[in-house]
Formats: sequence, C-alpha cells, structure tokens
Amino acid sequence: MKRRALLLVPLLLAGCNVLPARPYRQKRDWPLVVRRPVALPPRAGGGVLLLRNLAAAPGLEERGLHTLQPDGSMRVSYDEEWLTAPAFAIEDSLRRWLAESGLFAAVLAPGSRVDADLVLEAELTALWADAGAKRAVADIGYALLDQRHGTASVRDQQTVAGAAPLTGADAAASVAAQLRALADAFAGIERNLAAIA
Repeated sequence: MKRRALLLVPLLLAGCNVLPARPYRQKRDWPLVVRRPVALPPRAGGGVLLLRNLAAAPGLEERGLHTLQPDGSMRVSYDEEWLTAPAFAIEDSLRRWLAESGLFAAVLAPGSRVDADLVLEAELTALWADAGAKRAVADIGYALLDQRHGTASVRDQQTVAGAAPLTGADAAASVAAQLRALADAFAGIERNLAAIA
C-alpha cells in the first residue's frame, strides 16, 4: 500500500506548478523631477513665498503610473512606478521652479522661521496618461494667501490644468509626457502668481 502511494506522488507533483503563470517583469522606478528651462535670480526686495506641503487627491498617493483607459477605467501599474510619492516630488519641483522664477526674494518650505508674505497651498488633482486622448494631464488646485497686512486673505484660488501630447504607449513615453504636463501646470501657476507678486 505504501509503495503504491509513493508511486502516485510523482504523478501528483507533475500537475503542480510552482512557477507563476505570468513571466517575471522587473520593476522600474522613474524619477519625478520637473526643471524650469531657465533659472532666474531671486528678486531683490521681492516678497517671500511659503509653499506648504502639497496634498494629493485620493488615489494619487500611489507611486504606480496611472493610465486612463479609453473605456474610462484607470489602470495603475505596479511594475512601472515613480521613485517616490508623487506629491512629495512634485512639491519639491514646484518649490524649485518658483524659486527660479525671479518673482520672489525666497521660496520657503514648511518649518522655516522666516515670515512669509504669501502662502501657497496646493493639491495634486490629476496626474496620468490619457490613452484615448493620447495626452498626459497634470492638474494642480491651489489657494494663495496674502499675509502682508497682518491678516491672511485669499488672493487667488483656482485649478491649473497642464497637458502634453503622448507620443507612445510605453512607460517611458508616459513618464516623459506627464513631466511635460507638470511643467505646463507649473508655468500656469507662475503666470498667475506673477500678476499678484
């Protein structure tokens, strides 16, 4: 009896597969860095801007690349990801962009002891490749508070939409288009602040 059971073991094991059904795909991390084309020096005697921590709309905290499918569903890739949380990286890039805009004497991060004239609160509300429209979108909503007269008053509040053409279907094309869309949104924020600063 034991011998028969031992003879059946190889047959049973032949039906088992310990390897995954899908082939292994190496995970890739993409840096999320947006640079201003030309860096201008700080404005002497200009105002001081504080950029508070950038928030992310629900679902956009994930590092996986987002793609809006033609059927309206959102696909999130877990083997093609941003190197760090998008809101954190975008906040850093936006702070550098505005610091290099020449609009302000300084652009501060939270925790600074310097008194700010203006405070910018922002939220990432869209960052994905739109496969149906063949473009990438990056939307940032913000509120600008003016603290120059002793009380904080809202000077501007809106959402700036950035867009860029999507030139391919692979992750590299998606990343490049999303970075260009973010640069477009940053440029829009800079234009709006220039009218106030």
